[in-house]
This record gives sequence, structure tokens and C-alpha cells, in this order.
Amino acid sequence: MKIGIIGLGLIGGSIGLSLRKSESYRVIGYDRNEIHRKEAYENGLVDEVVSFQDVQDVDILFLAIPVDGIIAVLKEFDNLKKDTTIIDLGSTKSDIAKAIPKNIREQFVLAHPMAGTEKSGPLSAFNGLYKDRVVVLCDLQDSSDFHNRRAENIFSELKMKLTKMDSDAHDCHTAWISHLPHIISFSLANSVMKQEDPRSILDLSAGGFRDMSRLAKSSPAMWKDISKQNRENLLKSIEFFEQELASFKESIRDEQWDKLQDKMQFANRLHDILK
Repeated sequence: MKIGIIGLGLIGGSIGLSLRKSESYRVIGYDRNEIHRKEAYENGLVDEVVSFQDVQDVDILFLAIPVDGIIAVLKEFDNLKKDTTIIDLGSTKSDIAKAIPKNIREQFVLAHPMAGTEKSGPLSAFNGLYKDRVVVLCDLQDSSDFHNRRAENIFSELKMKLTKMDSDAHDCHTAWISHLPHIISFSLANSVMKQEDPRSILDLSAGGFRDMSRLAKSSPAMWKDISKQNRENLLKSIEFFEQELASFKESIRDEQWDKLQDKMQFANRLHDILK
């Protein structure tokens, strides 16, 4: 089976590496960044780097580019076969779903692999990124059974756990568990950087700060696009978080130490669910 990947960074490159472990797939790729194309080929992420036209001539085409880029590229396809399965890997879904041209809707599968790191680019890709991680498949009723089965099979090949929901629910949920944490991490990093002597503060940093600020290393361009596409859900989650943070602030300001401890104990229960 011939696999095409548009976008050869962490997400697309890791798919290429994993699928190339099997003799069942030939993987070709395209990236508009010349350096990325070179790095992807030299590091074995793809069997071949091809043009934008040629990458469309495949059985399965992955769109592993930023969410605004996915919407833009949908207008540029002119070499797709009717039986090509198109799978986008964007972090938001509703706006992408609305932008899919009617003539390719049945062959398009909306997917979001819940996997990644704070790193980006071809050199950050690695085999096994997707193993045992969840992939969300959205609005499957609008895709044909043939293309849905193809998508499910390829993600199973990547050893992912499949879950299904509509695109609106997906965007609401990911605002909480992905998009809000990134905004918090960027805000925490900015708060420290705006102090009089941030280096002396960071000299004391240990695991807690490093864990919470890790996401602030993520691509600003990518997260700008995600924030724009999921604006309403993200604003709701930020507002709720602000209320919760204000409640903690109030307990500390008013020396309500028992109340503060109760809040912390309630938060501890989250990890009972995550077990």
C-alpha cells in the first residue's frame, strides 16, 4: 500500500518511521520546507520525498500540517484518485470538517492522534510515538465505510486505541486536556520571564517547574492556529480556570488554610480517575 504524508515534522515523520517498519507500506512525503525534506529523507522518515502533485497519488494520504494549513491545502488538491483515503491529523476538528469540499467528503476521515511532544521538525520524529495512545475519529457518518475501515486499520497498525465522537465534542474536550494546558504553560513561562532577574529564579528550578513549563517549548505558530480555530471552547476553559485560580488566591489571601487543603484534596481525586 502506498502512503503519502504532507508535513514531515514530529507527527508526520513519526507515522512514516512506524509504517516503514512493515514491508506492507511504501511511504512517500512532501514538505514545503526544503530543509525538512532533506532531513526527512536522510533520517529514513520516508522512502522518497516527492512533489505536492505526486504525493496525492497514493492509497492513503495523511495531512500532518498545522490546522490552518490543512484548511488551505484542501483547496489545492487536483490529483486525487476517488479511492484515496485522506486522513487529517489536526488538533481541532470543527473548522476543518466545515472546510472539506463536498466532492471528497466521503473519502475524508477526521482524526486526532492524542500523541506528541513539545518538540517539532523531522529530527524530533521517532518510531513508537503512537503506540498505546488514543486516536479520536470524528464524524464518521460523513465518511464512507470503505475509507473508515482503511483509517481504522492503519491506526491499528500503529497500535493506537480508537475512540469516536463528533467534531464539536472533540473540540470541547481537547480545549480542557490539551489547549488550556498549553496556554497555562506559556503564561507560566511568561510570568517568570517578566521578573526582574529571571535567570536567578530559573537557577532554582526543579522537576515541578520544568514539568509545568515544558509545553511552553511548543511551536507558537502551531498553537496560534489551534487557539484561533478553537477560540470559543478555549475561552470558556480559560475563564473557568481563572475562577478556580481566584478561589485558591482567596483562600491564601484570607488565610483559610483548611479550605485550601480541601481544594488540594479534591484535586488529588483527578488521578484516581486517570489510573
